[in-house]
Amino acid sequence: MLKLTCKEASRLISQSMDQKLTLAQRATLRLHLSACDACTRFGAQLNSLRAAMRKYRE
Repeated sequence: MLKLTCKEASRLISQSMDQKLTLAQRATLRLHLSACDACTRFGAQLNSLRAAMRKYRE
């Protein structure tokens, strides 16, 4: 399994919002997120923005 950089992890986090990641991608990303608070916060921020945009459209 590859070790992700934060740049690669953030790309996968963003990509996962639009399409399903492969099993290997999900596992590698999960491993990275378990050790990286910055990327975990980035993912939470994207989720919050996405939720806000959904409410805005209503």
